This record gives sequence, structure tokens and C-alpha cells, in this order.
Amino acid sequence: MAERVVANPMLPMSMFASRQFSATNAVTFLLYGAMGGMLLLLVVALQTVSGFSPLLAGTALVPVTVMMLAFAGRFGALSGRVGPRLFIGFGPLVSALGLARLTFLSPDSGYWTAVLPAMAVFGLGAAIFVAPLTSTVLAAAPASHAGLASGVNNAVARAAGLIAVAALPTIVGLSGDAYQSAADYLPPFRTAIWICVGLQVAAGVLALGTVRNDHAQPKHDAVGCRSLGLAGDQVALGWDPP
Repeated sequence: MAERVVANPMLPMSMFASRQFSATNAVTFLLYGAMGGMLLLLVVALQTVSGFSPLLAGTALVPVTVMMLAFAGRFGALSGRVGPRLFIGFGPLVSALGLARLTFLSPDSGYWTAVLPAMAVFGLGAAIFVAPLTSTVLAAAPASHAGLASGVNNAVARAAGLIAVAALPTIVGLSGDAYQSAADYLPPFRTAIWICVGLQVAAGVLALGTVRNDHAQPKHDAVGCRSLGLAGDQVALGWDPP
């Protein structure tokens, strides 16, 4: 409340008067909540259910990074030309398909047939929405508040991941004993993944209903910089002169 009355607030509440800014941050919260919860529980599942070592379980997620590095910049550039709405709306739906594939994980599942296809589809969906989402958040704020807009979106993404990691196991009933047995871990794991699927779908529907195409490009000095955001971090992928 103090931010509303001080002369020079750290975070002007007027920024949230922009429907575009508020909507894209709400979408960010849903997307990165689903992502944070899935990444934690999947790595544990690969060890508990599939017998992977911790190193191999972490390496199993590499396809997500590969897909994003390969395609995120291209989708970001394309959304800058045609508008971000469809990319932010349908990207999460593609990711949700990849997550849904994880519900078929079992002790008999192989990495190449069960985990790799799911991670590749999830990574493709993330590549579709991540750069347009970041650009739209920045474009929805005044140029003088570009840094604040990026910071808010960063904080929203990280908070969503932390909340999901803390709350999701409790919601689905994952206790200490369940982490020791595939039979005990799989049912709550599948329930958690379906929750993450629901969050992704909700994010896509929210984006399709609220995000507009009138902010196709950020109106800041870095308008030509394509960025890839993962859990709120932005990595420059290239520079196109304005």
C-alpha cells in the first residue's frame, strides 16, 4: 500500500493499470508455476521410477534447452511481425501436450520412447511462447519503466516456480515415504503433472482472451534484441538492427 502514496515508489502501481501488462504477468505466473513443478517432480520420477542416476535425470531435460535455443529466437522475430497473441496463446497448449505425455511414465518406460518425445514437445511449446511473452511484457510498459517491467516479470516467474515446488507435492500427497518407491510415487506424480497441464492450458486460454497484438514490438532502445526467457532469465540470442 505504501507504494501508492510515496512520491517516488520503487514499483509504481500504475503499471498494473495496463491490462496487457497485468495479463502477461498472470500468464507468466501460470506458465512458470507449471514449469517449476514439472521440472522438480520429473527429475525425481526419473530416479525413483526409472532408476536414473541424478546426473542422467538432469541430462534428460536437455532437449528442452535444445528446442528453445533452436527455435525461440525465430518465434520471437515472427511474433514481432505478426503480433504475440497467437504465440503466447497456443505455445502453452503445445507444451501441455508434452506434459500430458509424461503421465504415461512407468518403470518399463524407456527414455527414447517416453521422456524424449515429451521433453521435445514441451520444449517446442516453450520456444513458441517464451520470447513473445517477454517482449510483450516490456512493450506493455512505458520506455522509462522497461527495467521495472523486466524485474516484475522476473519476480513473478521465480515466485511461481517456488510456490509450485513448495505446494504441488503437498497438494497431491507426496510424502517422504513415497519418494522411495515407484508404486507410491507414480499416482501422485501423475496427478501433479495433470495439474501442471491444467495450468498450461489455463495460461493459453488467458492469453488468447487478454493479450492484444498492438504491442508487437517493445518500444525501447533494445527493440531489435531477441531474448529467450527461462524461469525469468533473459539470454540474448542475437541483434537485428531496428
